[in-house]
Amino acid sequence: MNDEREGAAYLRETAIATPDLSRPIAYATADAQAQPEPLTHGEKRIIVMSMMLPVFLGSVDQSILASALPTIGRVFGDVNELPWVITSYLIAATALTPLYGKFADIHGRRASLLIALMIYMTGAFISATASSMLMLICGRVVQGMGGGGMISSAQMVLGDMAPPKERAKYYTYFSIAFTTAGGCGPALGGWICDHWYWWMIFIWKIPFCILTIVLALKTLQRLPWHGRPHRLDFIGAILVMAASSSFMLALNLGGVHYPWLSAPVLTLLGAALVLGAGFVVRLLTAVEPLIPIAILSDPAARLTIAAHSFGWGSIVCLNIFLPMYLQSALGWSATSSGLSLMILMVTLNISAGLSSQVIGRVRHYKLLPLCFLCIGLGAVVALALSAEAMSSLRFEIILFLIGIGFGPTAPLTQVALQNTVAIHNLGAAIGTMNFARTLMGTMLIAGFGAIVLAHAPVGAAPGSLGHAFLGSASVATFKTVFLAIAGTLTISFLAVILLEEKPLGETLPGPGR
Repeated sequence: MNDEREGAAYLRETAIATPDLSRPIAYATADAQAQPEPLTHGEKRIIVMSMMLPVFLGSVDQSILASALPTIGRVFGDVNELPWVITSYLIAATALTPLYGKFADIHGRRASLLIALMIYMTGAFISATASSMLMLICGRVVQGMGGGGMISSAQMVLGDMAPPKERAKYYTYFSIAFTTAGGCGPALGGWICDHWYWWMIFIWKIPFCILTIVLALKTLQRLPWHGRPHRLDFIGAILVMAASSSFMLALNLGGVHYPWLSAPVLTLLGAALVLGAGFVVRLLTAVEPLIPIAILSDPAARLTIAAHSFGWGSIVCLNIFLPMYLQSALGWSATSSGLSLMILMVTLNISAGLSSQVIGRVRHYKLLPLCFLCIGLGAVVALALSAEAMSSLRFEIILFLIGIGFGPTAPLTQVALQNTVAIHNLGAAIGTMNFARTLMGTMLIAGFGAIVLAHAPVGAAPGSLGHAFLGSASVATFKTVFLAIAGTLTISFLAVILLEEKPLGETLPGPGR
């Protein structure tokens, strides 16, 4: 009996001391390494604040050209291709955002962010030195390839350093950077065009990119990381980029350069349909597709992504089309129209910041966003109904209510998604959400832009600014656009209603979750 007990004890000691050789060597080695000490609250705040800069830079390009497009069209003598100056950036950012998510899961957030910054700076330089509209559009494509990675990589940092219950208060910083960029974009772009040179819109960002690189190298050294190998689906990215481009081009040409039922427009729509179907087939058959099926199969993740995409798509469209409405329909200057949107930025930031402090402390964290979203939705409807008799005071009150109304939805969607996915899929999940948001915004901008183009003045000669993307469309046209934006915001509201309120996690899971 003694021999048997001694033998059992020996086997237990051997099992503890001997590593499990059936597991991959990488995981055995990782387990043997000492885990880094948890970050203090002060360290977390420094990291998050340093990540506000890449979020701002990546986001400001979605709206900074809204007030500058007429000037750029006059400089190059080409206004028919102006929509592509905005949509080319969005298409590139859309296609590559999921790839950045998976790359960051493989190689870390810092490597992903640094690569995105270098690509973004290259695109900014090409855009600033462009000698033709084609070169400018190419530069915007390169910028978009970096801009999408800057936003998603910075958001992944938040998920790595804080559990879901704490992420809402840190997300306030991201919301401030994102919405400030959207609100300041039109005013900044208009001011630069009125007082400096149009190419300064691109060149001023390069020094800030260099500063961001320095901050990333210093602040992200101790960031916890839960990596897992992934495959990068470049074929899926190419398919979605080609499908999006074909669809946008059809919307831009249809009803303006060619009839909607003409051969060129129908060919482009057919190509978009075939390429889109190919992308769906790729998602269903690839070993690891661009958008992980495991994430899309989760009802909570689907609803969160839908609420996020349609909600932010509505805000991005307002940042793009409100300056057009104020300039072309009401006759405001580029600077004035841009500055008028500041109230939307300020109120959205305040609303998002205050609500994010509440989300992690209450059980029914959907109630506040739903109530406020009703206010924002009503304000957008009021914007449409009063578009023909708009005063400055009424306009600012409406923007105030829109900002207050949508603010709480911003942190809710981020926290709810990160609360429902495994930590090793966090990068892919955030990449998927950003992919959906950017794709939705791109499609909405192209679709609403087609409405503006279709209702441009009949007497405007092709090639004149009156016939362009920012042409003097009627107030009734913008009323239609604003009602359509109210419809997209309604979809976001319904998605939040259907979203399940899962309890927010209070700790960060280990690598094996």
